[in-house]
Amino acid sequence: MGLYIETHIHTDLDDLWAHTQDPAQHQRWDLRFTEIDHLPRAEGEPQRFRYAARVLPFLKVSGTGVTAGEKERPDGTRTSALRFVSPHPLSLLAEGSGYWRYVPDAQGVRFLTGYDYRPRWGAFGALADRLLFRPLTGWATAWSFDRLRLWLERGITPERALANWLAELAVRALVLTACLTGLGRESGIRVFGPFAATVAFLCPLLLMVALSLALLKAPLACTPAARRCLRTPVTHAHAPRLLAALEQHG
Repeated sequence: MGLYIETHIHTDLDDLWAHTQDPAQHQRWDLRFTEIDHLPRAEGEPQRFRYAARVLPFLKVSGTGVTAGEKERPDGTRTSALRFVSPHPLSLLAEGSGYWRYVPDAQGVRFLTGYDYRPRWGAFGALADRLLFRPLTGWATAWSFDRLRLWLERGITPERALANWLAELAVRALVLTACLTGLGRESGIRVFGPFAATVAFLCPLLLMVALSLALLKAPLACTPAARRCLRTPVTHAHAPRLLAALEQHG
C-alpha cells in the first residue's frame, strides 16, 4: 500500500516551490534525508540527484534518483515526480517512486505527496516494512510536512522546530517519570502534610490525569506534529503522467 500525506500551508506558491525544489532547503526540513545533491545534467534532461539518509548514528545509506517538475500547468497547479534506487545493502528501500502536488486555493496551497517503494531482504524485509518501517516513514513524512508549514507560515526555522519538539518531548517524559515514581512513593506523599491522606486517595486519579496530559495533549503550536496532516486522500488520488514519463530515465 502506498503512502499519502497532505497538509495545507498559508503561503505563496512560489515560496513553497522554492523550499521544496531547492536541495539545500529541502534537506533542512525533511527528516527523511541527511543530504540531497543535484548532479550535472544535459539540457532538456530530467534532473538526477544523489541522496543520503542517516538511519542510525553510525549508519548512513545512500542512493540516486531522477526528478522532473511541471511548474506551469493549465489548471494553475504544479507537480514534481521522482524515481529513486538505493544499491546500499543495508538500505531496506531497494527502489521507489513518488510525486508532489501543489494545489493553490484562496487560503494558500494544498501540498500533498503520494509514494511507494519496494523493500529488499525478501520475506523478512516485507514483514519489517509492514510492521515498522512503513508506519515510521509515513510518520516522518507527515512530521516533516508540518515542520515545513511552521517554517513558511510562522518563520520557525527547521532547526528551531526540531529543538521545540525535543524540548516538548523531554517535558512529557519528565511528567511521566514524576507520575510513575514520585507520586507512587510514600515519602513523596508525606510532603503534602495534613493533606497526605487526601492526596493518597486521589493518587490514582492524579496519575491518570497526568498520564493523559503527557500522552494525549495536543502539541504546542510551535512544535511539529504528524497528526496535523491528512494520511488518506479526501478524493481519489492518482499518480501524475509525469511519473510514468520518468520510467525511461530510472
